[in-house]
Amino acid sequence: MGRILSIDYGRKRTGLAVTDPLQLIANGLTTVPTASAVDFVADYVRRETVERIIVGWPRQTNGQDSENASRIKPFVQRLKKLLPDIPVEFYDERFTSVLAHQTMLEGGLKKKDRQNKALVDEISATIILQGWLEARRTRTL
Repeated sequence: MGRILSIDYGRKRTGLAVTDPLQLIANGLTTVPTASAVDFVADYVRRETVERIIVGWPRQTNGQDSENASRIKPFVQRLKKLLPDIPVEFYDERFTSVLAHQTMLEGGLKKKDRQNKALVDEISATIILQGWLEARRTRTL
C-alpha cells in the first residue's frame, strides 16, 4: 500500500502532508515555494510509493470557487502529465487555514510561531488529508 500525498496549493507557498504507508494517519511533510512544488512532488514520488494525490480545492463560503482555483488547474494538469499513473483528486479546503490557526493555538504555540505562514500551509495540508481520510472511512462503512 502506498502513501497518500496532500497538497495545499498557494500563490507563494505550497503545504504538503502525507499518510503513513498504511494510510491511517496524516502527517505534515513540509512547505515548499509554489514555483518548485511540482518538482518536489515528482522527486518525492521517486523516493516513496505514493498511491494517490489529494489537492485542496479552494471554495468561498457560498460554495463558489475562489480566485485561487484558476491557478490550481494548470498546476494539477502539470502533475497529471508528469505522474500519469497516480490519481489526483480534489477535496474542499474551506476553513483549513482557520482550523490550522486554531490547532496552533490549542497546541500552545507562541504568537511568533503562529505567524509562520509556512507552518500554517503544512498544517492546512494535513487537515485536508485527514478530512479526506475520514470521508473515505465513512463512505466504506
